[in-house]
Formats: sequence, C-alpha cells, structure tokens
Amino acid sequence: MAPALLTDLINLDLSDCTEKIIAEYIWVGGSGMDVRSKARTLSGPVDDPSKLPKWNFDGSSTGQATGDDSEVILCPQAIFRDPFRKGKNILVMCDCYAPNGEPIPTNKRHGAAKIFSHPDVKAEEPWFGIEQEYTLLQKDTNWPLGWPLGGYPGPQGPYYCAAGADKSYGRDIVDAHYKACLYAGIDISGINGEVMPGQWEFQVGPAVGISAGDQIWVARYILERITEIAGVVVTFDPKPIPGDWNGAGAHTNYSTKSMRSEGGYEVIKKAINKLGLRHREHIAAYGDGNERRLTGRHETADINTFVWGVANRGASVRVGRDTEKEGKGYFEDRRPASNMDPYVVTSLIAETTLLWNPNHSNGNGVAAP
Repeated sequence: MAPALLTDLINLDLSDCTEKIIAEYIWVGGSGMDVRSKARTLSGPVDDPSKLPKWNFDGSSTGQATGDDSEVILCPQAIFRDPFRKGKNILVMCDCYAPNGEPIPTNKRHGAAKIFSHPDVKAEEPWFGIEQEYTLLQKDTNWPLGWPLGGYPGPQGPYYCAAGADKSYGRDIVDAHYKACLYAGIDISGINGEVMPGQWEFQVGPAVGISAGDQIWVARYILERITEIAGVVVTFDPKPIPGDWNGAGAHTNYSTKSMRSEGGYEVIKKAINKLGLRHREHIAAYGDGNERRLTGRHETADINTFVWGVANRGASVRVGRDTEKEGKGYFEDRRPASNMDPYVVTSLIAETTLLWNPNHSNGNGVAAP
C-alpha cells in the first residue's frame, strides 16, 4: 500500500475513529481588521456556543495586551460548520475580554450586542444585508490579480459581472468562497465581479441584528483561508489603486419591521434624516481611508456631503425603486468602506435610527440620558 499523501491526511475523516472534534476559535486582532484563529480538541460535537469552553491567547503578540499582562480571554459567541476540516468540526466566532471580565478596546461586538439587545431595537427586528467588496492581489507584487506587472489593464467598463480570461480574474477563489460560506451556514446571498478588474463582491444577508457582524467576520476569515491556499492576497483597502479606478465599499442594506410594513416609506425617510444629522459620526466609524474612496466620483458621494435619493448610486444613502413604489422596504447606506467593522456599522445604524433622539442631543451627536 502506498504511503499516505499530505492531501490524504488533511482530508482524514475523524468520525471513523473518534467522537472528538476540532474547534477553530476565531477573533478580531489588534489592528481591527486582522482575523486570528487557533484550534483546540473537544470531546464531542457542540452546537451551542454557551456550552463551549472559554479560552485565552497571548494578546501581546496581537497588539491587544502588554507583555507583563498578556492574557486575553476568548468568549465563544457563534458557531459555524468548518468547510476546511468538514465533518462535525466547527468554526467559532469569539470576542475578547480582559481577565477581569471587561471587554478589551478592540472588542466591538460587546457594545453592538448591548444595542441589539435593547428592547426597542429587538422589537423592530433589524435586518442587514452587507455587500462586502474586496480586491485580490498577486502575492509577490501586491498588484491586482490579472493586471500586467507594473502596468494597467484597459479602462473600466468591460469587467463588471464579466466572463472571459481577459476580463475576469480569480473566479475559482470566489466560487470556492461562495460554496464554503454556504457550507458553513453563512447567509451568503450572492457574488459578482466588480467594476475594477480583480475586485469582487459577496453579499451576506438578510441577517438579523448581531448575527450580521458574526457572519461577515467569519466570511472574511474563510476568504483569508482560501486565498492563503491559492497563494493570493486579499485586501479590504477602500481604494487599493489610486486614480480612475473604483474603490471598495461595504454597502449596508437595512430595514426594520416598521419599514417593511405598510407606511414604511415614511419611517425610512425619517430614519434617513437621522442618519444625515449624524453624518460626521457615522463617517468616523465607517472605516479607515474612506476619504480616498468617497470623492464624489466612481459611484460615491463626497465624504463631507450627505445626500440621499431614489436609485441614485452617487448618493450617501440610496432607496430602491421598488421601495418607493411599494411604499415600504429597505434602504442602502453606501458610505461604509470595505474595511469597516460590521459590528460597529450595523449597531450604529440601529442606534441612530431606533434609539437616538435628535431633540434630546447633548451637542456631541449623542442622545442625552
């Protein structure tokens, strides 16, 4: 019998010989954009995050603690099927706490969960659909996949949703990611090639409340793992190539129960008005480097201007024709950058539209107690 190959060992079915499973614990690292993970063995299958053990890691190696007090606690929050190890193995989205139980500064999930657990927010069942754009880069040059080395392809136009070896670069990675997310249990709703060659988008949603953030982070993690296998780099930079090329965003579609019900269009217009009043605060929370993307060109509104409209892709917030026609539905916040934190963006939209009262502001754009 021939000796086992590496691929044979990677694909071993553990259920043939043990009840034990592998759990990959995932968390957001110190930069706020890096995803970290490590694996542990569990005695058997688990489908409830509250039944998973807490764990810890060396926060001084991730920019999340000092060397003299480096222990950071991982608290499991959401479970997904593992598309890499398959079987009953799982991916576990965690958030991070100091040993005294306080959330560390990079734990944006904790604050988001507080907002989403507020009775006024829960009653409205906020739905989110997030359009995550990203760019694939050649590993050794950090230049977009499919672009000539040190040069540029033809101008934008032929690449959006295109097919063909001269127009579409990286489809195998994109399709592998699509299927892996479906396997994992992520509510991925579609993918498409973007306007700039080498740039792609996947959509997650509708997802309710905090789960939208969990799913985007795990989908990003899966994409990082697949590009690692393919020897390609993924970047979430909002403007990876300067000049006459589209940037990368994370358009966030949003609705509440009231918006989806009869008379919802009036609720939508009031919510958009609130977003306009807090434009500066939202922009500050919508991703680093967004000023390079929100220029008023390439399907964006200027970063300093808030404007909304029906079917207007140059607006800060866009309402679809169907929503206007039916008098209910959802709207799209087009301002978030591709490197935004989905916990921050989704919870801030919910807070502004459902909890913030502009008539009781303390002057800092925050509702007074």
